[in-house]
Amino acid sequence: MATGRLGVGETLGALNTALGPGEPVWFKETRARHLRARDFLAPRPALQARFEDGQVPEHVVRAVAGLQGPGVAPVLRCEPTPAGLALQLQRPAVFERVLGAVTAYAAPAAPAAPGPRVVLHCPALRGALGALRLSQLRAVLVADHLARALRAHGASVRLVPAVRDPHMRTFLQQLRVDWPAASEKAATGALRNLPLAELSPAPDGGGLPPGVLGTVCLKEVMRERGCAAGYDPNVDKCLVTEDLLSVLAELQAAVRHWPGDGPRGLAAAPDADGCMALHVVSCEEEFQQQKLDLLWWKLDEQAPRTQKHLVCGPVKAASALTAPEYYDLRHAQVCKAAALKRGRELSQDPTWTEVFSVLSAATIKFEMLSTAPQSQLLLALADGSISTKGTKSGTFVMYNCARLATLFEGYKHSTEQGLYPAFPPVSSLDFSLLQDEVSVVLGSWAPVGGWDLPSQRPSPPLPPQGEWLLLFNGVLPFPELLSQTAALACAAPGLHATARTEMMCKFLVQLSMDFSSYYNRVHILGEPRPHLFGQMFARLQLLRAVREVLHAGLATLGLPPLNHI
Repeated sequence: MATGRLGVGETLGALNTALGPGEPVWFKETRARHLRARDFLAPRPALQARFEDGQVPEHVVRAVAGLQGPGVAPVLRCEPTPAGLALQLQRPAVFERVLGAVTAYAAPAAPAAPGPRVVLHCPALRGALGALRLSQLRAVLVADHLARALRAHGASVRLVPAVRDPHMRTFLQQLRVDWPAASEKAATGALRNLPLAELSPAPDGGGLPPGVLGTVCLKEVMRERGCAAGYDPNVDKCLVTEDLLSVLAELQAAVRHWPGDGPRGLAAAPDADGCMALHVVSCEEEFQQQKLDLLWWKLDEQAPRTQKHLVCGPVKAASALTAPEYYDLRHAQVCKAAALKRGRELSQDPTWTEVFSVLSAATIKFEMLSTAPQSQLLLALADGSISTKGTKSGTFVMYNCARLATLFEGYKHSTEQGLYPAFPPVSSLDFSLLQDEVSVVLGSWAPVGGWDLPSQRPSPPLPPQGEWLLLFNGVLPFPELLSQTAALACAAPGLHATARTEMMCKFLVQLSMDFSSYYNRVHILGEPRPHLFGQMFARLQLLRAVREVLHAGLATLGLPPLNHI
């Protein structure tokens, strides 16, 4: 049997190469109705633009059908259809390759280059908890998720600032945000001794305001560094205070002192010092952060040459709530939903305390992170999104996580009772038993209008059982999803960076929807009859893979799996 992890990216790359020079045209199918007949498609209009008379040469079709290579999924057939060139994989072989190495698909793809060194700065965490706005909370959650994704992909990440407010630390723990803490401000002596000669006195010989050490003309800094692109034109002078120096001192310490011997280099934007500072800010904080960037460059010769801003869009809600009030609201709604479902009050039950805490954090994180961070977020405060019946919430994802745990606990209990045999070696499983959903029969082929089209209609497909949907849309692409989540679009010139932190939440919601639909249709633990065990074990191995992927995805959000709800 062939070894090595299959990849969607590797397969698409090989398919496009097989068509010859030109722009990529193949794409992966994701919709269930299309996956009944094909897995990849090269659309007809794109092929007509590439090939004379729109006719794909026969040798090209044969080359695609016989495609092989590292990471390339085995091909069953490639045939022209009215939609374009359709390709279907050898699904039993793909099941065998993927489900025989489940742990490999619950981890990110190996990076092509050493991971970056990133100082991830979230200024919202310097304030008091009671003043934390929803837009700032969004920035905190984006920074936490991005830090986890970057580390999972091999990056070395320093988080700034260390949180000093004990109430803020408790709040972050409730939300499962992993952030360092400190009891004192960073020492500013080194910075204070360096720049005093650089600071300008008050204009017109007047005195400086109390607590102000001097002023810096930031427009001069922009001109010196040639970095005006992206900066607010109103950025001018900056009043240097002890508090500002304390902020810079902490950033300076993070850049100069890295724990351990982490990987060096910066794949996205190479620097002599091998480090990038990424400031994750709310839109209200960006102007002040721009001034701080320029001041850092002015006062510290060793400041990273690359500083980028990831600006989170505003959060709009019907009521003006602080972040703690928002958490309390969601926690109360989670408790209420559980009481309605169970028929009794559970908020005081110690066995449910942790469950409600995780559900509250999951609800908030999925709400805050399911929209691209740069976009405006509209927050619905009603409790309709808390129910496990809804399909767009963190509660729904955690509910299906618990369903998977219950399924495997049920199998374990039945095995202990002697109803089912022990799980056999994965290498002995027959994954062709998962192919009952594929029933499209292609007829004989005859050329029609320059295209080889079927002379008879394919047989109508049976209702899909969902196994291929779970594997092809859930398990197989997950390593590449992890890599995309950790990707920072910061190589372009200018101040701003973008990140796709919404991808993981959307993926987990869709995976939960596909699993829920499958689980509601298919009885996994059937009657204890020997002739049914083969299919049962194949299905259990598939759902083991789904569980591993689900747990790995939740880990990038800082959420532990739940065993019951």
